Amino acid sequence: MARIFSGIKPTGHLTLGNYLGAIQRWVEVDQHRAEALFCVVDLHALTVEHDPARVRRLSRQAATLFLAAGLRPDLCTLFVQSHVDEHTRLAYLLECTATDGEMRRMIQYKEKSARERATGGSVRLSLLTYPALMAADILAYGADEVPVGDDQAQHVELTRDLAVRFNQRYGATFTVPRAVLPPVAARVMDLQDPASKMGKSHAETSGIVYLLDEADVVRKKIMRAVTDSGSEVRYDREAQPGVANLLEILAACRGGEGKPEELAAGYSSYGALKRDVADAVVELLRPLRERHAELCADPEYVDEVLRAGAERARALARPRVDTAYRAIGLLPPVG
Repeated sequence: MARIFSGIKPTGHLTLGNYLGAIQRWVEVDQHRAEALFCVVDLHALTVEHDPARVRRLSRQAATLFLAAGLRPDLCTLFVQSHVDEHTRLAYLLECTATDGEMRRMIQYKEKSARERATGGSVRLSLLTYPALMAADILAYGADEVPVGDDQAQHVELTRDLAVRFNQRYGATFTVPRAVLPPVAARVMDLQDPASKMGKSHAETSGIVYLLDEADVVRKKIMRAVTDSGSEVRYDREAQPGVANLLEILAACRGGEGKPEELAAGYSSYGALKRDVADAVVELLRPLRERHAELCADPEYVDEVLRAGAERARALARPRVDTAYRAIGLLPPVG
């Protein structure tokens, strides 16, 4: 059985993009076909300015939403990154394997550091080096596959490079993973700015559907979505990015039944398309919101899932990380 690892940062409330781009596949496919580990990667949330209490609150909310979406502790391992020390232990070894140039070529570092500088902020060193921590997240578990959105594919390629380099220099230690992208809606875009992805931490939220939004709020956001000049409904990412985004969302909500370009043929107006997208999203999120409310009323259950998940994750990661420490030349602890 293949082993997979994936995670989401608690830098904001989880969005429809997080669900369609990752969580839905975790629930419907990955936890059933593989030895699957899913993680709230809270350490990655510290790479930018943050409110500690909010990070804790969002970490718990994310874990609860994972369970509400349908992740089952009897089928997969669900845990919080900072609860397993092997992530940070291995990250330093991979920093010692990576190069400065590799880190600075990461697209997300370029974009986020540019935004920080533009607003007069300082760029934390961890923003530069966090791809080494992400690589450690994956390599510590011997993951074969990493389900990611297309904006994270570059980081998985770096992880592959680091695994190969470490193995060549110090002996066979790590499995070389591969990225797995969802078939549709790999990158759900902002409804008001279809050139940008639907991100958790955007300041402007009118184009972002959050998983816990009420049904009327979801409908309002989708009905106000930016479309394009002209009136023809067709799937064209370049010429009609707004319409293409809506068609991709609809296809993903329907489980991939019909490609976006096929769905476009059934519409003669933007309004009809928006109504169907709104209906599909509301129905998709309804059971998730209901289950989330139930889980919030039973916090002891969530605590136990996270405790047991961290224990299983630790047992999987520790032998491989200990092997990496010996391979790179560190003296084992005495006694």
